[in-house]
Amino acid sequence: MKLNKILISALSLGLLVGCGNTTPKEETEENQQVEQTEEATKEQPAEETTETEESPTEEDQNVEEVQEESKEDDVPREYEAALKAAENYLSFMPFSKTGLFKQLTSEAGDGYPDEAANYALENIEVDWKENALKSAQNYIDNMPMSNNQLYQQLTSDAGEGFTEEEAQYAIDNLE
Repeated sequence: MKLNKILISALSLGLLVGCGNTTPKEETEENQQVEQTEEATKEQPAEETTETEESPTEEDQNVEEVQEESKEDDVPREYEAALKAAENYLSFMPFSKTGLFKQLTSEAGDGYPDEAANYALENIEVDWKENALKSAQNYIDNMPMSNNQLYQQLTSDAGEGFTEEEAQYAIDNLE
């Protein structure tokens, strides 16, 4: 159906553009071509129309994929390296967002620029609440702590640096 409208629009546009320059004979021939095209498209089975309608969607997907690839190509190497470093750290230790940023940017850590670390934090897939829970579990497995003491340790800048919400989630979900 969409193809039919496009063909009719294109042919109509061609007729409008050439209006003053055609002879009555040419107009009759063009009208016959339009009518034939309309009849041919009406007679097409539904399957062909469906396939035609799906093609732009496939093209749109291909365009989106190319755009995503070019976006990835525009990312500086150091940003990608910071993202990989962040993924590595999180694979063996439950960092908070703040703690991971400090690790990535610290001279004692990786020494990435703030922009690279921010890129990593914005593009990494992690559940910070679950990391807070894992960190809390590590603490109570190794030393007895009250909920208040654990909360302070999880939220402290000198400690883990989790948000209040993440720390409370951890305490509420400890086993």
